[in-house]
Amino acid sequence: MGKLTTHVLDTSHGRPGAGMAVRLLDGAGAVLCDTRTNADGRCDAPLLEGEALRVGSYTLMFAVGDYFRATGLNLPEPAFLDVVPITFSVADPTAHYHVPLLVSPYAYSTYRGS
Repeated sequence: MGKLTTHVLDTSHGRPGAGMAVRLLDGAGAVLCDTRTNADGRCDAPLLEGEALRVGSYTLMFAVGDYFRATGLNLPEPAFLDVVPITFSVADPTAHYHVPLLVSPYAYSTYRGS
């Protein structure tokens, strides 16, 4: 059964990105999921799984500005990074798509994990 998962690593503090708001949109921009990362920087359940995961385009929206403000970091206003969108495509809905975010207040990266 296919599934979509994510996690966040706060590279500026060297720890999981706990409590970050994450929103998943489909290719048309409809909200499929609103959640937050747990203490390990992961979501408690897959964002999509089984028949809900379909071939197509998706966007994960990570509220990094709110997260870093909540850590007490003094960010400029507006923050350099506020909401980080990661747009990706699913070609095989029976596979596991893991899309992590490695983030600091001024940079981010992602990859297809396992």
